[in-house]
Amino acid sequence: MLTLKKVWNYALLWSSFQISRIAGRPILWGNPTTLSIEPTTSCNLRCPECPSGLRSFTRPTGMLQDQLFEKVIDQVKGHLTWLHLYFQGEPFLNPRFLEMVRYADQQGIFTSTSTNAHYLGEKQVGEVLQSGLKQLIVSMDGITQEVYQDYRIGGSFEKVQHGLSLLLAERKKAKQDFPRVILQFLVTGKNEQQIPSLKTWAKEIGVDELQLKTTQIYDFENGSDLIPSDLGFSRYVPIGNGKWKIKKKIENKCWRMWQGAVVTWDGKVVPCCFDKDAAHVMGELKADSMESIWKSIPYFNFRKQLLADRTQIEICKNCTE
Repeated sequence: MLTLKKVWNYALLWSSFQISRIAGRPILWGNPTTLSIEPTTSCNLRCPECPSGLRSFTRPTGMLQDQLFEKVIDQVKGHLTWLHLYFQGEPFLNPRFLEMVRYADQQGIFTSTSTNAHYLGEKQVGEVLQSGLKQLIVSMDGITQEVYQDYRIGGSFEKVQHGLSLLLAERKKAKQDFPRVILQFLVTGKNEQQIPSLKTWAKEIGVDELQLKTTQIYDFENGSDLIPSDLGFSRYVPIGNGKWKIKKKIENKCWRMWQGAVVTWDGKVVPCCFDKDAAHVMGELKADSMESIWKSIPYFNFRKQLLADRTQIEICKNCTE
């Protein structure tokens, strides 16, 4: 799905990012090469480190409308190489979700999404295979019901297992390569002992890739039972007196600010997926184009602050890019 125009746009972004780091001020060539667009803020689960699960948003909640979605896609299709149809919530709860996937695919855009896989029945699996979806990330943080439900509160491991098996079987029957299925496992102090069994299970079921991912903890400074004992799977390390800090040094740079952006269900453009409550709105697509927002004064000032001192931006304090 790459074109010369998309490759050239990516090269412009990367080179302007590197020059910005050297110059210490934002220089921006090109338009976003990736976008995350939020189908909905609704979710069927209640995960403890997720605003959707906690029902704790201060911003409005709702469903992305296909008119707004198509308007955005029509603006960015010439330079967009990757569309992640996910931000917060469970995308399959939006009844028009797979129609949106199909529309983006028809415009030559690589599509991806993340799901808790509770909505992969026979009908949905068939529609997924016909939609053109290229990548499906399944979030699953335990391989027994007891461990799985400890984080994925309200979830059913049996339902996830059945839906995943059905999708992989039907994909094989249809002789399709896509969607590529990635099993994503958030490693916590409560499930890390299952990693050896998980690797065996993932191979047996036939997923394309297994990703072991570190877990973001909101109040990590005071520790948490979600921090694994194997610190190789932790974003945080102890500093004594029961206190913790981020393992990696925070540097005054962020490729994501040159690479792409996040669009909320109601058309607000925010800088990245760590801005879950849309505290840093760069602009609104109901009023302005993506290109004008991407090159706007608020975005320029945000990038400028990031290059000067990232620690002054709240959403950057728990992130090492």
